[in-house]
Amino acid sequence: MSWTGFTLDNNNRAQLAEWLEQDAWVIACLCAAWCDTCQAYRASFEKLAALHPDKRFAWIDIEDQSDFIGDIDVENFPTLLMQKGDSVAFFGTVLPDLKLADRLVRSQAEKTDKQLRAESTVSPERQTWQRVCNLHVLLEEAAG
Repeated sequence: MSWTGFTLDNNNRAQLAEWLEQDAWVIACLCAAWCDTCQAYRASFEKLAALHPDKRFAWIDIEDQSDFIGDIDVENFPTLLMQKGDSVAFFGTVLPDLKLADRLVRSQAEKTDKQLRAESTVSPERQTWQRVCNLHVLLEEAAG
């Protein structure tokens, strides 16, 4: 199984924007190059992408892409950000376990767009995700 996602850099942000405009599921892993856990998790994240060829996967180094990450507070690694269209469905630290991540992706992907929009406002935390963690917003802010 080969890696079907990409590592975000300054030259491929347009690809991320295109995925979001297509209303595709985007699963982003926020990590850091110096993090041993992240280095070990990378292979699992790539396998996760192979299990979900209908979704888009991005690896984002929070230090290399600090201008893009902006005000996102990454408390621990690995942190997953799951977004469909303009709805951030999940943002949080996950155990570096392929089976757990797979269940998380499957459970979020089962939700309808209506459910995702409704859940986006159910708590102050989720409302914050829509503003601070939203990949659309981050792309616009990084562009200037």
